[in-house]
Amino acid sequence: MTATPQTSAETPHTESRSKEPRTARGRKTLRLILDAAAEEFGARGYHEGSIARIAQRAGVAIGSFYTYFDSKEAVFRALVADMSRQVREHVVPFILAAPDRLAGERAGLTAYLDFVRTHKALYRIIDESAFVAEDAYRRHYVDVADGYATSLEQAFGRGEVSDGDWQVRAWAIMGMNVFLGLKYGVWDDGRPVDEIAAAAHALIADGLAPPR
Repeated sequence: MTATPQTSAETPHTESRSKEPRTARGRKTLRLILDAAAEEFGARGYHEGSIARIAQRAGVAIGSFYTYFDSKEAVFRALVADMSRQVREHVVPFILAAPDRLAGERAGLTAYLDFVRTHKALYRIIDESAFVAEDAYRRHYVDVADGYATSLEQAFGRGEVSDGDWQVRAWAIMGMNVFLGLKYGVWDDGRPVDEIAAAAHALIADGLAPPR
């Protein structure tokens, strides 16, 4: 789930592009609705969540909700894309600021764990999308993996990582980061993120083989 510099940012969207806000006020309202939807679905799940409570949490009228979204599923789909974008926007600058790709992996994981600890609804929403909007769920991971694979190949071209199967490596690193986020971001957030990232970085950099 960790971001990669090659994945392009996305703006929150609905099922109809005509509903995208054209003014600063509209963009602010949309942001309020998406944040409220994250709270509602994070607390109650998709099936128990309601449009009325989303509007109440956002401090907007029901009519304002329907200005941007046709249904509960529409706002949920937009939320999945929006949370994916938020992860990328938070993590990518740390990866890019690192001196090389291996250092970037460590910095990116640290940033990702920090993000998860302040956005714990992320896991419930993404996981539930596998059943509510399977195409959005798949797109979330496939897009990240494709960008990750490309960025690893580019790092190889700069002499920063060894050669290998970029897709397999991308999915393997993503899988590790996803479960580290679940364990140390959602379930047990008391351990310093730097310590966790250092342990994961040692595995990526040195592998499991004993030193020669």
